[in-house]
Amino acid sequence: MIKKNLPLIFSVLVVLLISATVQTEFPQADISNGIIHARFYLPDTGKGYYRGTRFDWSGNMPDLEYKGHTYCAQWFDNYNPITHDAIMGPVESFAPLGYEEARPGGHFVQVGVGILSKPQDEKYSAFKYYPILNAGTWKVKTKPAGIEFMHSLQDSLYSYEYKKTETLIKGKPILEITHSLENKGQRTIETNVYNHNLFVMDKQPTGPGFVVIFPFSPTPEAEGQRGFGSTDIATIKDKQIVFNREPGKKESVYSIMQGYGNNLKDYDIKIENHQTGAAVRITSDQPLSKLVFWGSSRIFSPEPYIQISIHPGETFKWKITYEFYTCSITH
Repeated sequence: MIKKNLPLIFSVLVVLLISATVQTEFPQADISNGIIHARFYLPDTGKGYYRGTRFDWSGNMPDLEYKGHTYCAQWFDNYNPITHDAIMGPVESFAPLGYEEARPGGHFVQVGVGILSKPQDEKYSAFKYYPILNAGTWKVKTKPAGIEFMHSLQDSLYSYEYKKTETLIKGKPILEITHSLENKGQRTIETNVYNHNLFVMDKQPTGPGFVVIFPFSPTPEAEGQRGFGSTDIATIKDKQIVFNREPGKKESVYSIMQGYGNNLKDYDIKIENHQTGAAVRITSDQPLSKLVFWGSSRIFSPEPYIQISIHPGETFKWKITYEFYTCSITH
């Protein structure tokens, strides 16, 4: 009987071996404070999981676990290291530096990525891949409960040293992400940075049971918004975004939001999954400069922006805090 099934057994072993190889071929690191466990894919020009040009290469988080709940997972169908969506967890993106002034064939800078080529005279698109001319230098330091990413880039106009440290606070269900961006170039760095907050809570699809809570009443801008309404995908009730139904595979919900002020208390966002009880609170030591909300059938994301202006020789620092907790379950 065993001899008869040898081809099948061999095939299963080959599949398992290939799967194990795929799962471990990317440079990665794990951290834990005994309460939260998190895994990161590390920046690497040749083997890195993400090598696109939209998001900062540091902080790509395929896994975070707290109290039996999972918060991160692959949410896209097809993986490609240079596509803009091959990212997971609280990943960040900066507005480009020097793109408008660059001529076709010239270059511009993307913080956390490197020096990129501008092949054509067209409007910048975050969804487009731009050839990387210089990826700069990455250094990574790990500790049991923390990881530090350092990115150095030398450019004729926009040189910088960027440091991001992700720390699990001792004895608390808290992840702190501290940032430091030092301007070592000749021009003032004028940009913004937003966090995509790509959490997949317990691998649940977007739909009823999920709630996003703000300290103010968010108001969708009329222009460009989609999917909001009392009979549409999502609606706003007081200070909450709630889902009326699951979006279809090709549907999405999107809007630039208004309603916040220039103060720290408004950068306070809660995401709760009342199907499973997983929840997270997001705060910062900087005020909101812009707020976008986007969602699809597998994931949704409140995207808070921070404005940055750094003169040559100066350093800008900011922090984002994630407090994980459990909420009530409703059926």
